[in-house]
Amino acid sequence: MAVRTGETVTVRDVRAPYAPTHHRYVMYLRRYAAPVVLLLVIIMAISASPALAVPVDPSDPASPSAPLIDISVGGNSTTPSTSLVILIAMTVLSVAPSLLLMMTSFTKIFVVLALTRNAIGLQGVPPNQVLAGLALFLSIFIMAPVLSDINNAAIQPYMSGDMSFADAFAAAGGPLRVFMGGLTREEDIALITRAAGAANPASFADVPMQTLIPAFMLSELRAAFIIGFVIFVPFLVIDLVVAAVLMSMGMMMLPPVMISLPFKILLFIMVDGWGLIITQLVGSYR
Repeated sequence: MAVRTGETVTVRDVRAPYAPTHHRYVMYLRRYAAPVVLLLVIIMAISASPALAVPVDPSDPASPSAPLIDISVGGNSTTPSTSLVILIAMTVLSVAPSLLLMMTSFTKIFVVLALTRNAIGLQGVPPNQVLAGLALFLSIFIMAPVLSDINNAAIQPYMSGDMSFADAFAAAGGPLRVFMGGLTREEDIALITRAAGAANPASFADVPMQTLIPAFMLSELRAAFIIGFVIFVPFLVIDLVVAAVLMSMGMMMLPPVMISLPFKILLFIMVDGWGLIITQLVGSYR
């Protein structure tokens, strides 16, 4: 706007007073435009959703069903579980040395072999490990029919679930009772029965296992010492002959054992001593 005053013309900018107000409007728009736009977008999205826009009636609850819970031990209840079989096997292995000594032919065979070694005069040859190994495998050979009967009568029915553990244990004692009963003397059974203070059994079937087992061991030791005595006699004769010859020759300071030992070994080899002894031992159980 121009204003004439005399000769001077003054021009005033009418927009100057409105410049700050316009600037504030622009700042307000920049500050609040973005939240407003975001709020409008959210409102449009919610209104466009059919699940939230239109209410739906709630559905009926499902009817309760029987609980699907099955608690079982070992899977199939008709057969023993694997953990139970492992536990029984570990128990048998822990008492296997005692069973081997008390209820098999191992004791008799080992005693006879040890007496044979002493009769020859060899204190450390063969060593105890060799004698024990030979006695062990001979015992397995002799006890093979009994073990087969136990497997067929007790172990296999129990593993297939046809027999309980108590019935299997009783069935396994049958073949062992037959084996030990044929080798046990009645005198030894009567001795153990009197020592226990029990009544005399009416028959062999009435003899309990705790009486039969020690009686069987006594009978086996008796038979082993009888065989050992028979083996000792020829070697004793050789010792007497050698000692008499040395005495007649005046060699009283020379030990007779040192001279007789080669002759005893030679005699044992010539008659096939090991074969005769093992044949006799195995034949005593047939």
